[in-house]
Amino acid sequence: MWLIRKKVMMMIMEASKDSYPKEFGAFLRAHDNIIYEIALLPGTIQGNVHVIFPMYALPLDFTYVGSVHSHPSGVTLPSDEDLHMFSNTGPVHIIVGYPYNMENYSAYDRKGNPIRLEVI
Repeated sequence: MWLIRKKVMMMIMEASKDSYPKEFGAFLRAHDNIIYEIALLPGTIQGNVHVIFPMYALPLDFTYVGSVHSHPSGVTLPSDEDLHMFSNTGPVHIIVGYPYNMENYSAYDRKGNPIRLEVI
């Protein structure tokens, strides 16, 4: 099970609201399965139905454990493109959906299987 600090989840929701109607995206940093920070990757491109991360700019840092991005549609299921990215970028991935409140999110493993994520 993964845990995420409440202030981090609130920051994700606010950043997603600010990016709306475009998708928001960032990387997750954790220690002992507790996500404590998001990291913005310079050069990330936001669109209405995509976020493109310049993966060559991701630093070698083992505290990066996955990604977070928003779905302006409100649906928090991963797309085929999401599943491809999940498989290459860590063990935990979060999708938040419009209207970006503390109840509209889902978490997945690198294969796209739902996992439990608790806000602490």
